[in-house]
Amino acid sequence: MNRLSNNRVSVSKLQLPLKRRYLVRFDPKRVPHLFADVLIIGGGIAGIRAALAVDPRLTTIVVTKDALSQSNSAYAQGGIAGVLDPLDDVANHASDTMAAGKGLCDDNVVSMVVNEAPERIRELAAFGAQFDLKDGEIALTQEGGHSHRRVAHALGDATGKEVMRAMIACVRSAEHAQVWEQTATIDLLTHEGVCRGAIVWNAQHGKTLVWAKQTILCTGGAGRLYRETTNPDIATADGHALGFRAGAELRDMEFMQFHPTVLYIAGSSRHLISEAVRGEGAYLRDCFGHRFMGDYHTSLELAPRDEVSLAITRQMEKTKHSCVYLDLTHLPKSLIAERFPHISQVCAEFGLDITTDQIPVRPGAHYMIGGLTIDLDGRTTVPGLWAAGEVTSSGLHGANRLASNSLLEGLVYGLRCGRGASELALAQPDSFAAIPLRADWVHDVKDNHDLNLTDLTNSLQSLMGRHVGITRNGAGLKDATTQIDFWDRYVSTREFSQLKGWELQNLLLVARLMAASATARTESRGVHFRDDFPKTDPQQAQHIAIATT
Repeated sequence: MNRLSNNRVSVSKLQLPLKRRYLVRFDPKRVPHLFADVLIIGGGIAGIRAALAVDPRLTTIVVTKDALSQSNSAYAQGGIAGVLDPLDDVANHASDTMAAGKGLCDDNVVSMVVNEAPERIRELAAFGAQFDLKDGEIALTQEGGHSHRRVAHALGDATGKEVMRAMIACVRSAEHAQVWEQTATIDLLTHEGVCRGAIVWNAQHGKTLVWAKQTILCTGGAGRLYRETTNPDIATADGHALGFRAGAELRDMEFMQFHPTVLYIAGSSRHLISEAVRGEGAYLRDCFGHRFMGDYHTSLELAPRDEVSLAITRQMEKTKHSCVYLDLTHLPKSLIAERFPHISQVCAEFGLDITTDQIPVRPGAHYMIGGLTIDLDGRTTVPGLWAAGEVTSSGLHGANRLASNSLLEGLVYGLRCGRGASELALAQPDSFAAIPLRADWVHDVKDNHDLNLTDLTNSLQSLMGRHVGITRNGAGLKDATTQIDFWDRYVSTREFSQLKGWELQNLLLVARLMAASATARTESRGVHFRDDFPKTDPQQAQHIAIATT
């Protein structure tokens, strides 16, 4: 029985040709080998939770291409959603999640995740995470799309930083788990259709073949496909590309969620301005001071993210101004100081006092909803390969993620993947042996010295923002596809020996998958808005899955 058949939403299928199975050549006689029971790729909240769930009798390796402190999880500001208030109910949380998802949520997945939420949050506290308290209980705030105050937060507006601090301390003290930082994963290893581990690289050892009984992919998102993004530099869609090249099915790749409020100041990096700012009562105003959300949605600033991002985009077009403004000046200064110390500090570096000055903001790429198709336990379509977190399409988010459900999803599925992979790894014999798997290419390898990787990456980000951004249309998507294919023709024929080259190859592949899926969805739904098909089509309330030919 196919364990991936639980989703009640129908699926349409796309197929794309695969240019090359492996990004680098390797020969098992010339590359070092290492063996593990469970290999976890990615050190964010999903990857660390998976590692902590692995049976301690098993050898576990966690590979992350930067420091453990660098992940989308660590940059999360708002918090983790869960029903901790006796006046709230998990049915409300489920209903809010489904409403935000615009017809593409899997009700089984939603029910499972929101029911586990309170336990997962209390578990984090047991790991040592210091949540903000009110009257001795975990303090809760409200965010867009939520009907109740149910978002637990820490350090005011730095929840991810505190949660990851506690979890990283736990995994570093776990004797069964090794953590390899500054180690890139180039490709998953497959043999006879089964995932057998991965080929990884770091500056000290070069390439290494890591053979594993079970592999868990937790590589995070794809925000670096865009110039305007809240994501750190590491969010280059690596896991999406790894999975596709390994033969896994991906789904919902047209759905990139743009966060409505990203700090927009020349010279600054694009800092996230948490949804909780609007949850505590901040207003959105245009350059003329008009509080405009009432022109677009009855929930005003607390409308779901897709609605607010689109409204801001439309208002920027109307006013011909490059941003809008968040206004907190009517809120008590004590509340601002308590809830938003990090945001206050960042803005102060640019001469803004958020108690008296408005914050210039505009939408930025924030969360990749699409990813590897998984079942309720985190299995992908490739045996031996599991996945959790932002690299997946679990069915929780549908066409638009509800605020503060992302860390929650990583916790729930990280735990399930760790347990599931443990069970299978324990049942497999310890007959560790390398497989005579090698990768070579029939064509000549071209020189890379003439390629400016930074210029290519910047050009791709600009293209995606213009044609595969908050608004799309058929002509723009066609132009994007043509340009991506042109770049890919000469980038994919090269073998790189550096991280930036592999990241660019991954970005180009995932950009192509996103453009193909966005072209196929001839309607507007959730975070996918097409100017040429502005209405939602009930007949297209289905997932678009994509796999290799």
